[in-house]
Amino acid sequence: MLVQFLAAAGVLAVLTVVPGPDMAVTTKRAIASGRQDGLRTVGGITAGLLVWGVLTVAGLAAVLAASAVAYTVVKLAGAAYLVFLGVQALWQSRRGGSGALPVAGPAAAGSPWRTGLVSNVLNPKIAVFYTGLLPTLAPSGLAPQAGMALLVLVHAVLTFVWLGGYVLLLATARAFFERPAVRRALDRVTGVVLVGFGVKVATAQP
Repeated sequence: MLVQFLAAAGVLAVLTVVPGPDMAVTTKRAIASGRQDGLRTVGGITAGLLVWGVLTVAGLAAVLAASAVAYTVVKLAGAAYLVFLGVQALWQSRRGGSGALPVAGPAAAGSPWRTGLVSNVLNPKIAVFYTGLLPTLAPSGLAPQAGMALLVLVHAVLTFVWLGGYVLLLATARAFFERPAVRRALDRVTGVVLVGFGVKVATAQP
């Protein structure tokens, strides 16, 4: 069972470090508002994974993954939210910047925790991933639901550690990111990436 668990954790680790919407949302928030808001965003993202984990163990995520209508509704809502965040970042880049990272403002509006949570809860790909992959990775020595719950916790911890470390890395280069030209460039790149992910989510198939 230990070998199976370590193999499953390795798969989850690889999937965690692959750049995706979570990293883009985290980058946007950390650059806009600093380390604390970046970490709160990561906390929201992690909470979103736990929400999907509870739904998966309860069997509700499988219903979503199997329902074309429900999947499409959540998919389009998630895509719209990512596009909204991307346009927000692009608009902020037009405003320029006077140097210091703002404590509040258009790019930092709203709860960072809620931003992370909503971006993840509105990602139906997690439902497909959890219902399709976790049962095959769950250690055979545990009951299926217990095995999936354990892997969800592992995935949540890996995500928090990885993205949290990424936020701390951004914080060490704060002086660099405070430069107006760098800030504008990052806002533009992050905005384009978020819009791109939104389009990708909108056109993705179950």
